[in-house]
Amino acid sequence: MVHYGHSNQLRQARAMGDYLIVGVHTDEEIAKHKGPPVFTQEERYKMVQAIKWVDEIAPGAPYVTTLETLDKYSCDFCVHGDDITLTIDGKDTYEEVKTAGRYRECKRTQGVSTTDLVGRMLLMTKAHHSNIGPKGHSPWTGVSQFLQTSQKIIQFASGKEPQPGDTIIYVAGAFDLFHVGHVDFLEKVHQLAEKPYIIAGLHFDQEVNRYKGKNYPIMNIHERTLSVLACRYVSEVVIGAPYAVTADLLDHFRVTLVCHGMTEVVPDKDGSDPYEEPKQRGIFQLVDSGSNLTTDLIVQRIIKNRLEFEARNQKKEAKELAVLEAMRRLEEQKH
Repeated sequence: MVHYGHSNQLRQARAMGDYLIVGVHTDEEIAKHKGPPVFTQEERYKMVQAIKWVDEIAPGAPYVTTLETLDKYSCDFCVHGDDITLTIDGKDTYEEVKTAGRYRECKRTQGVSTTDLVGRMLLMTKAHHSNIGPKGHSPWTGVSQFLQTSQKIIQFASGKEPQPGDTIIYVAGAFDLFHVGHVDFLEKVHQLAEKPYIIAGLHFDQEVNRYKGKNYPIMNIHERTLSVLACRYVSEVVIGAPYAVTADLLDHFRVTLVCHGMTEVVPDKDGSDPYEEPKQRGIFQLVDSGSNLTTDLIVQRIIKNRLEFEARNQKKEAKELAVLEAMRRLEEQKH
């Protein structure tokens, strides 16, 4: 997966130098070291390339970063998170570059990891979790330990105001588990104008849950804000946008164009079309991202992958235990 924790590490890495090249492994390489990836290499290349601090990607990067790799891309040093990674035979993956003094470290982002996100998705498959408990208690509390601060938002925000001649485009949604389908959509929207200024309106958790149901959103509003801000096509985010795109909103941001993808638009609480106002103004446009990926599909894909992954691990463990048991019996027979 690619999530805002990774984006934050790339942001830190970019700040250490002038040009950031990100090595992305092939599916084959990941399968060899970690088990089958949830996203294909093409999807992962696209996701990483869409993160605004990334200057270039190196597709098919080796799992172990060597001095040869750094020289190949004329890099002065490489950067990795402060968690240790080991090769199959238990050696520090970054030993060679550390010894050569061509290694720097950045901090992981508290409150998020792929494992944590997968855990939240797996909770969704349990029916009891989708019922909001006593006194309308939200199903998301206690799930994420992520603490939003204004500092984090400032670090992620572009801080750029729309310039004269910019086309101000408004898009709205949950943008939950920000993924390659979202990137495809935003890229297409970005191509609609010479100088696009894209404002993404993010709905509050409660609103998302009203139209998505189950246990959505998987990521709370704070996490979704950072995820979308990290995308190079987005200039600004409205944190907690109204579900209906109102005249007030359009006038306030001086919106030229309102876009929506090919996904279903759920009516507002009163049964009205949330895009009625932009449609009346003649500024509404449907945009086909060319991608059929939705958050739902991604959740299904991840759960399927993770359950297979766990089953395989349990099998492997059982095999190892059986071998140990057999060896113990042999020992006993000798005595």
